[in-house]
Amino acid sequence: MPAYLIQHAASQRGDMLIEDPALTLNIRDGWAILTDDQGIAVALPTEQVACITRVDEPQDQEPAPQKE
Repeated sequence: MPAYLIQHAASQRGDMLIEDPALTLNIRDGWAILTDDQGIAVALPTEQVACITRVDEPQDQEPAPQKE
């Protein structure tokens, strides 16, 4: 499940973890916008964000075919 850790630029604010099966991140027009299948879940001005990191566990995937 996609999960993002949002670290605020101002140290007095707490960090935020947001996760959702349909979560996507877009950076647009000075905003960090996290959306899901219902629409916008979180929108933050980029100047208030120090870092956004995707922290979900990788899904079990089949390994890429190896060249012989």
